[in-house]
Amino acid sequence: MTSTASATGWQAHLKLGFQRQAQRTILGQCAHRGPLQVQRPFYPEGKEVCHVAILHPPGGVVGGDRLQIDTTLNPGAHALLTTPAAGKFYRSAGPFARQHQHLTVATGAALEWLPQENIVYQGARIHTSTRIDLQGDARFLGWEILCLGRPAAGERFEFGECRQNFELWRDGEPLYLEQGRYTGGEPVLAAHWGLQGQPASATLLAAGSPPGLVADL
Repeated sequence: MTSTASATGWQAHLKLGFQRQAQRTILGQCAHRGPLQVQRPFYPEGKEVCHVAILHPPGGVVGGDRLQIDTTLNPGAHALLTTPAAGKFYRSAGPFARQHQHLTVATGAALEWLPQENIVYQGARIHTSTRIDLQGDARFLGWEILCLGRPAAGERFEFGECRQNFELWRDGEPLYLEQGRYTGGEPVLAAHWGLQGQPASATLLAAGSPPGLVADL
């Protein structure tokens, strides 16, 4: 695949495929277009679990950017996906920035989806979505971490918009569906029934067939 830049932002697509080879999980497919890449796979837990860090060389996402990540784990594969740094969504001049992930985990496979947090700068307009499709007894552990504004710099999320979808499915049936919409300065950011003034929020999901999966975390 080749790089693609348009007048309104980067159009990037990353496609990954993991497969079991003897007692080892390998990254058997890696294709990219635009500024989405991966570091060389590494194996800190041994050869059965393939670790891959997803890179976005520009260092941040701006209005008009569209990033798409499609990942498939074949039967028996085990992979951990992460990022080397927080995702940064910068102030937009108008257009939305969009980042979508679709993760497919086949029977007997396991995926750990552990990216660092997404930081939404004041004035950003973003729409992120992550859909995980599990097949059969596939296992999944993953999180989504969101920070509105930059509290360490004294910046609050007073204007801008963030839309977030996080979905987990098994064999075509929904297990978990989350949808959030946050507009800068709205009451939901401070209300007790909302974020209670906290800039950061997170969701952790664990799904699998072994009864002791959650207990072992």
